[in-house]
Amino acid sequence: MNKILSVLFVALFLSGCVSASALRQDVQDNGPNSLTVGKVQREIKIGMSSAQVVETLGSPNVVTTDEQRREVWVYDKIATEAAYATSSGGYGGGVGAGGMPGSSLILGGLGGSFGKNAGAVSSTQKTLTVVIKFDLEGKVRDFAYNSSKF
Repeated sequence: MNKILSVLFVALFLSGCVSASALRQDVQDNGPNSLTVGKVQREIKIGMSSAQVVETLGSPNVVTTDEQRREVWVYDKIATEAAYATSSGGYGGGVGAGGMPGSSLILGGLGGSFGKNAGAVSSTQKTLTVVIKFDLEGKVRDFAYNSSKF
């Protein structure tokens, strides 16, 4: 009987544990409209029109021209991901006594509990800069990107 209760208490305690990294994955924006290195690598191609680039990546943060009056678009994204996870677990128990009618009534009790709380914080900064250079006809002639995470 004690072994069964011990196993149940351990299983209950462990089922409440969630790591900060698991929580961060749950709240990350990895939707189809998010700007990622993978999206740039997969979808931006030499020869694309500026309209196709806007459809794929959205509007740029900065639009400039080079010395030959060709447009240069810059996408600059900065993200801070923060996650906080807590876990708590515990168990308690009690023992009591009673009596049968016609006999002495014995009342008593014994109880106890144990609890534990823990927490974790995780914070990550990410940057992604994408530079797209267009030719005089408004077609992509070159592009580059830089990603960092700290």
